[in-house]
Order: sequence, then C-alpha cells, then structure tokens
Amino acid sequence: MPWQASMGLYLWLDLLIIAFPLALSFDRKVRYVRRWPAALASAALVGAPYLAWDSFMSVRGAWGFTDRFAGTFRLLSLPLGEFTFFLAVPFACLFINEVVRAYVPERVLRIGRLPWIAAAAVCAGAAVVLRARLYTSTVLVAAALFFAIAAAFAPDALARRRFWISILVSYVPFLIANGLLTALPVVTYGDQAILGIRLISIPVEDFAYSFSLLSFNLLAYRLFRGPDVSASAIGPRDAAALPGDRAHDVR
Repeated sequence: MPWQASMGLYLWLDLLIIAFPLALSFDRKVRYVRRWPAALASAALVGAPYLAWDSFMSVRGAWGFTDRFAGTFRLLSLPLGEFTFFLAVPFACLFINEVVRAYVPERVLRIGRLPWIAAAAVCAGAAVVLRARLYTSTVLVAAALFFAIAAAFAPDALARRRFWISILVSYVPFLIANGLLTALPVVTYGDQAILGIRLISIPVEDFAYSFSLLSFNLLAYRLFRGPDVSASAIGPRDAAALPGDRAHDVR
C-alpha cells in the first residue's frame, strides 16, 4: 500500500520498542505511568538538538536511510521513523531507569568531578585527532559535552549507581534494535564518516551515540521528574559522598 511504502519498517520497529514500556507502565511497584509527562518532556528537550544533528549528518552523507526499510517519506532529509526513534528509545530507556529505581538499592559512588572532566577532555581530544571522520568526531564531541555538563551541573547524578546500571541495562535492547537497524539495513553509513570498526553490524560510533543520547535523557529526566531519593534512604554516608554541595539535592 502507498502509505505503508512511505512509512517503512523503521516506524513499526519504533512502535514495537515503545510498546513494552507502555504495556508495563502500570506495574504497581514501578508505576511508570506517573512519569510519562517527565519522560516525554525529557525526550522532547534532548531529541530536538539530536534531530538537528541527524539532519545535518544525513545531508552531509555521514549516514542515510534505505527506502526499502525506512520508507520514502522524508522531512529534513529524515524518515518518519527517525523522528519517532527519539521518542521511543528514550521512553524505553527511562522506563528501564524506573525499574532500576524500584528494584535496585541506591549506592553513591565516592567519586568527584575530576574523572568526568578528564573524560570530557579525552573525548574532545580524540574528536580533534579523528576530525576527518565526521560521525566519529561529532559523536565524541557529544560525549565530551555530556561529561562536561554533568561534571559542572550534576556531578551527583554520575555518582549514583542506578544511573550507570540504567545505562548498562539499556545496552541490551540497544544491541537488539540497533543490530537490526544496521543489519537489514535501515541505516547506512558513509565509509569516510566512520572508523569502519563494527560489532557484528553496529559501528562502534553508535555505542557512543547511544551513550550520549541516553545519558542526556537521564539528566533531563532527573530535572523533570524531581530529586532521586531521600538522604535517609541512601544513608548518611552515601549522602555525604555526593560531590560538591549536592548532598542536599535529594528528598
């Protein structure tokens, strides 16, 4: 059918990704349904610059989308599935974060700002070295920006065990979904834009891309959702371990 050809498989994959957290949002312990407004606000805030980045990269030939699987419809050089991607993937990731919050006890890691500042510097330096590879360099810039912003404004978020568990668990559906997107392929990459190193069919750059996208969403979600946990819930030692003056930023 014409409308199916214009939409493509990509859109249906996004709908499948979002279906699971939607269906499980009413779990009594997680109750993600209460957090839908915060999750959608986070996805919109972070998704806007990422869509602009995607459009730029598509125009520059760093990546593209196959009509067979992404459909023929294009807006800003992007298929409809790319727009819904920035809703479905963060929404599912933030659901994982809520599950982690519900079932995993919080621990505060005794780590300050310096490691994240160093990580930002390393990513920025690598971006300069690899500037000839458009996707490689820009994804490193995105990672550097995340580490710098988080170190400056939310170092306590990076000191929380649940943050990193959420990121790690999110890589499980990432491997499945992105593996499918790159294997079919729905998404293709310009040879000159990437290093050419892949895990099965996934370029290594996509791992950094996913990290920055999901990490920015977790930071934004933390803002819209409200403080994480009470100081009494994490214990006085853990509360005291929060970097800077953010030990009070809990409820």
